Amino acid sequence: MPALADLAVGIAPLAGGLALGAAAGYLRGPDVRKTIKQDMELLDHLPPEEVERRAELQRSIDSRIDDLVATVNRYRPLRTAAASYRGGLRDILLFICAILFTVVWWSVDHHKGSWLPMFVVLILISVWAAGYAFSGLRRSILGFRQRKD
Repeated sequence: MPALADLAVGIAPLAGGLALGAAAGYLRGPDVRKTIKQDMELLDHLPPEEVERRAELQRSIDSRIDDLVATVNRYRPLRTAAASYRGGLRDILLFICAILFTVVWWSVDHHKGSWLPMFVVLILISVWAAGYAFSGLRRSILGFRQRKD
């Protein structure tokens, strides 16, 4: 049973990284469009006699729509650049970090029960990251050669 606990402690950093990566995919900001739609429905349900309230609510809706349009226009070049990015530098940095973490793990006490499984996982991650890094590097070199010709 102590070996199982050591294994769990050894794999904890890897599991934490996976959990953080999974959580990052599910984090969402407020849905501005839904809020605007709800306010427009509220505006439709307000009686016509409440002119001042209707005008204030309409100004609020107009302000949020203007902010939404300004945000889309401001981040359009960034989205275009992000869509065209193929991940070459990111993959190389991931490979370097995986190698460095493997080197750091090598200096941990080898007699721990979790040392070997974690070391094997780190080697597999390093090989996986190397595959992505070298394929991106190869794609960049081929693209450079095609532009040169």
